[in-house]
Amino acid sequence: MKYEIRISGKSRTVELHRDGARWQIQLDGAATDADAIEIAPGVFSILHNGESHEIRVAPNPDGSLTIQDGPHEFKAEVADPRAWRGRKHGAVEAEGRQQIVAPMPGKVIRLLVKPGDKVEAGQGLLVVEAMKMQNEVKSPKTGTVEKLLAREGQPVNAGDILAWID
Repeated sequence: MKYEIRISGKSRTVELHRDGARWQIQLDGAATDADAIEIAPGVFSILHNGESHEIRVAPNPDGSLTIQDGPHEFKAEVADPRAWRGRKHGAVEAEGRQQIVAPMPGKVIRLLVKPGDKVEAGQGLLVVEAMKMQNEVKSPKTGTVEKLLAREGQPVNAGDILAWID
């Protein structure tokens, strides 16, 4: 599979080939090895050149992806040449009941919604502060805040459940 990916304004060509349990990856024509496994929906554990990374991938309402590697966050656009050209290129929105998790360890500093509130895809739900940076956690879908488990001032670990959107 060959993809054109634009990350933070820079275009890259990524080619993926499965070799047993491993992926063979070429980035702009240069080969590299990586082991990748999806450990939760949208969360990948990747071993690349001897370094371990936990990567979180979330769709945005505009069709792009937000990719988080620890405290680093990137916006990516993926062009799949196999995609049907006539397809509607609209927003990608999650379906069904969605669990909202802390993207990284930190502290909840602000709640932007309360249980029962109607939210739009991409709307901010709460703000988590990590390493003196404020990160707004957004809704992956249009729906209703079913449960809000977080409270202001609460410390959280990466992966802690903060809310449910239905």
